[in-house]
Amino acid sequence: MAYTDVTVEEASWLLTAAGVAPLSKIRPLAGGWANSNYLLTLNDGSQLVLKVWDERSPDEVELVIKHTCWLAEHGVPTPAPLLLGENEWMLVKDNMAWILMPYIDGGWLPSDSSSLYELGKMQAQLHGVPIHESIPTTFAIGYVLWEKLVKDARKDDSMTPFLQMLEKETRLLKQRIPMDLPCGIIHGDLYPDNVIGRKGEVLAILDFEEICIESFAMDLVTTYVGFGWKDGFPVPELWDALLAGYQSIRPLTDAEHAALPDLHRYAVLAVAAWRYWQFVVNVPGTEHTNRYLEMVDRLDKSLPF
Repeated sequence: MAYTDVTVEEASWLLTAAGVAPLSKIRPLAGGWANSNYLLTLNDGSQLVLKVWDERSPDEVELVIKHTCWLAEHGVPTPAPLLLGENEWMLVKDNMAWILMPYIDGGWLPSDSSSLYELGKMQAQLHGVPIHESIPTTFAIGYVLWEKLVKDARKDDSMTPFLQMLEKETRLLKQRIPMDLPCGIIHGDLYPDNVIGRKGEVLAILDFEEICIESFAMDLVTTYVGFGWKDGFPVPELWDALLAGYQSIRPLTDAEHAALPDLHRYAVLAVAAWRYWQFVVNVPGTEHTNRYLEMVDRLDKSLPF
């Protein structure tokens, strides 16, 4: 995976543009598969996050920033970037976008019932945000990615059993999942490394890179894929907590309830397809090559809905 080493001079370049205190310390931050993150401690004791977008073009980053600001303006707890100069949210260096964000002091949200109840509430509130016209209508790691993976593999004569399964599942799920489920803005990737919090409290939601207009219920089960499984099996109490929190704000429709098993399958395969693309096709030969199989192994497990 790409990773950008940031020097003291480069960090200071952004801090000067933001008009904040000088740099005292810099250290790498964990989290993020497609960008480089650093914690900056300033001379006045305040802290910021410096993010370099290694795998998205500046135009794409500009759109992500626009969407993040839109959500923050509508009450979603997500850190909006600092202005760098009079009206710039990012600076471009070596054709990569560099931004500064507030640092949220807290760990990743744990997977326990009280935390998932609060996360469900927060996700329902996100789903109530009005649609912005610039938000895409395609789930980037869904069918569009699956079909591209299959098309490219057939052209290169590199089909695998996983891609054959993905081709079959595309046809089946398109038939089974209703097209008219309630939809709107979704996060698309509410996994533990995208939610800062502590037990029973959500502090911030991060990384709206997969934001799009899609099924609310699909987004909800995607969160369960990320938070609700332990040791290769789904935990029913965690689903119950997530659903209860969500439905305290926005009850699911009967059609959504009926579609949950197929939506969960879609969400699991979407993660598997992204991992296959990232670690088999895009950056092969790492210790993560077979990471997509973790999701494949979930397809035959009984679900609590």
